[in-house]
Amino acid sequence: MHIPDGFLSYDVCGAAYAASAIALGAAVKSAEKDDKGSYAPALGVTAAFVFSAQMINFPVGGGTSGHFLGALFSAITLGPLNSILVMAVVLLIQCLMFADGGVTALGANLFNMGLVGGVLSYVLFAGLKAIAPDNKKWFVLSAAAAAWFSVAASSACCALELAWSGVSPLNIVLPAMLSIHSVIGIGEAIVTASALSVVMASRPDIIFALTPSLVKIGGEAKPERPAG
Repeated sequence: MHIPDGFLSYDVCGAAYAASAIALGAAVKSAEKDDKGSYAPALGVTAAFVFSAQMINFPVGGGTSGHFLGALFSAITLGPLNSILVMAVVLLIQCLMFADGGVTALGANLFNMGLVGGVLSYVLFAGLKAIAPDNKKWFVLSAAAAAWFSVAASSACCALELAWSGVSPLNIVLPAMLSIHSVIGIGEAIVTASALSVVMASRPDIIFALTPSLVKIGGEAKPERPAG
């Protein structure tokens, strides 16, 4: 899903850079309001975790492989705006040091994986969490479903950008991208659910999206005992 240089047209690259720059600016402005620096250590640790996890590939079939995206995990753990900062750092390092994604396509990669994969998918997660019971099981299931969506939606955006750039017809590139990444999304859902379960068991207080009722008792909401 990391788009290299030379695949996207200049207008698509420019539009993606503009959208990503606006989102990144909002994320930086939000981070500056954290006077106590409470999220700074978590940002670094999460970025390191996502970067490391993305280095591990698993086979999908047909000679292709996939890896953890981590955008939704970052959004749930740190908040959607902070997740943009995490993905920007990860993608920038991958682009400049590992040639994983092009410089001209960096805006598009951040848009696909950071904004769509993180922010938009967090909106879906929040909607699922709002209608689900307030307990650990449904929190993790909502996260898993949104994690699968994050990969599928990001790949769909990538396909649209390639089609708009004249690289491949949409009726060919969209099914190809979705078929592969729908399978990769299953791995994303499993890793996201597992990672969140570990953090909820050890430090539920640091998870941005966790409701107070779940934080108080280590990730499991229980009804209060009646007085008397």
